[in-house]
Amino acid sequence: MIALPHPDAIITHESDLDGLVAGVLLRRLAKKVFNTDIPLEAYHYNYWKQREPREKSAWVTDMTFEPRLDKANWLIIDHHLTEATAQNAQLVHDIGKSAGLLCYELCREHGLATSALDRLVHLNNVADLFLEDDPDFALAGDYASLVKIYGFWNLHALINGEIEKLLDHPLLEVMAVKRRIEDPLGFEWSKNNITELSPTLGYVDTVVGNNNQIVHQLLERQATRYPVLVTLFRRTNNVVIASFRSRNGEAIKMAEKFQGGGHANASGALLPKSVRSVEDGIDYIRRVLNPNKDTPLNSLESLFAAIEKG
Repeated sequence: MIALPHPDAIITHESDLDGLVAGVLLRRLAKKVFNTDIPLEAYHYNYWKQREPREKSAWVTDMTFEPRLDKANWLIIDHHLTEATAQNAQLVHDIGKSAGLLCYELCREHGLATSALDRLVHLNNVADLFLEDDPDFALAGDYASLVKIYGFWNLHALINGEIEKLLDHPLLEVMAVKRRIEDPLGFEWSKNNITELSPTLGYVDTVVGNNNQIVHQLLERQATRYPVLVTLFRRTNNVVIASFRSRNGEAIKMAEKFQGGGHANASGALLPKSVRSVEDGIDYIRRVLNPNKDTPLNSLESLFAAIEKG
């Protein structure tokens, strides 16, 4: 059992079920150990990379460990690939387990395990690691879709932070119907609507269905010549999110070009604030990956930076 520092904040990834499960579990663990409610914060990768790690002590989960987080009294629990080594921070790291599972193992050591959490953490692990051979793979995808469809904080509010309430939640019926009906229709349409953004990246247009599942099938069935595929999603606040997928580790390299991160084959990035629509996002990605004499890459980046500052 590791010695846990008293955190000023618990920080997690906002984009998926794994971040929700891991963050809530750590908050519950801090309550048990220190008998106090520690604030939970959630960020997308781009915002997190821009945020100064100002706390004297923090627990961070489902975020890639990097040198700027190597601070005394910091605890990092993660499963993303990293080249950094911990000299000062405590690092719990295993690429073979989801962040939620790693956090739950710490909870187990402090007597916080339940049969309901056993089940939920298993489903989250299957979904986040994309364990296709697991008999619960399809169901796990429905659970993961809850955060994608309804959003991290909306879902957190709906269940009042009690993640066990996600088990057999009525909204799962909606996810199951969408999967059975929408995904096959969406796959057939998207297969014929892939746009080249660079010789190695194709933009997948989607009209219906689970974007992640559709893109996975396109790659799995080799229905496209591009090793990396990207989908774009505009949130209600006009922030555009790019989701990169691959099969041989190229996705994270592509996401890093846009200050993003994630897994080797499943990564994401927030595009600049000046990108206000999917069409803007397509144009921005194409220009970044294909700089030409008329629009040098450094000039383009300066233009976007100036727009954001202004």
